Amino acid sequence: MDRFDAMQAFARVVETGSFTKAAATLHMSKTSVTQLVQQLEARLRVRLLHRTTRKVNVTADGAAYYERVLRVLADVDDAETSLSGAAQSPRGRLRVDMPSPLARLIVVPALPGFHARYPEIQLDLGVSDRMVDIIGENVDCVVRGGRLTDESLMHRHIADLPLGVYAAPGYLALAGVPAHPRELQDTHQRIVGFHWARHGKPAAYAMRRGEESLEVRGRHALSVDDGNAYLAAGLAGLGVLWMPEYMARAARQSGELVPLFEDWQLEPMPLYLAFAPHRHVSAKLRVFIEWMVALMAVHAPVMRRSGG
Repeated sequence: MDRFDAMQAFARVVETGSFTKAAATLHMSKTSVTQLVQQLEARLRVRLLHRTTRKVNVTADGAAYYERVLRVLADVDDAETSLSGAAQSPRGRLRVDMPSPLARLIVVPALPGFHARYPEIQLDLGVSDRMVDIIGENVDCVVRGGRLTDESLMHRHIADLPLGVYAAPGYLALAGVPAHPRELQDTHQRIVGFHWARHGKPAAYAMRRGEESLEVRGRHALSVDDGNAYLAAGLAGLGVLWMPEYMARAARQSGELVPLFEDWQLEPMPLYLAFAPHRHVSAKLRVFIEWMVALMAVHAPVMRRSGG
């Protein structure tokens, strides 16, 4: 039995709650993972996991051992990256998931610089607005806009995205230009809905002008769950859009989108980079986080709030 492989397999079973999921993330067979954990238990002479047909739970001894295993795995990673050259050149596979517009418009165009600096990092980039199971899918980190609902995740606030309200000229020619945000929910006006994966329904948008404030939900004929589809729907004249300014910039400059309610203020959308708790932050993840912070500081820096 390779003790390091056994500890790694045990830790991944604890994190995923499943031998099958652990095997998939480790690129091993379920039988191999099961045998490694069984051999580890035999060596330690303790039961580390409770197994049922539906679920795997860690025992009290297993939980205590898991905390120690994490430190061992972290020490091994630190030892490897501290070798000459490794510390300056982090290496390995890094799995990241982020919204498709952010990837397309900001991150991917900047990646040549990242790869020039860190040529030995293999970046596997997922682009989606869906909820990602960071541990179960073995994703190193996710980038998400809006408020984080999973408080168990470690996270870094990396940007505040300014928002605006926009519509296509073709839509406004048919529906008229709304004079007040309230018209979007009280008249024939329509919005394009965006339903977040975490609660499955279109969001309400807070707007303020002087002493006047309101939340606009609007009425929609179409609701989507992807940023690129959302923008495409607005360009097709299917309704009014609320979106980060970086997404609307090119269409606004070309005249394909027209800004609305420019005398109203919208709360910016926070952007977070989140990763699994209790996991060692590897050198490759650490440099990616710092690179994302620096990149977003150029495009939408975090707003400093009084008293924060």
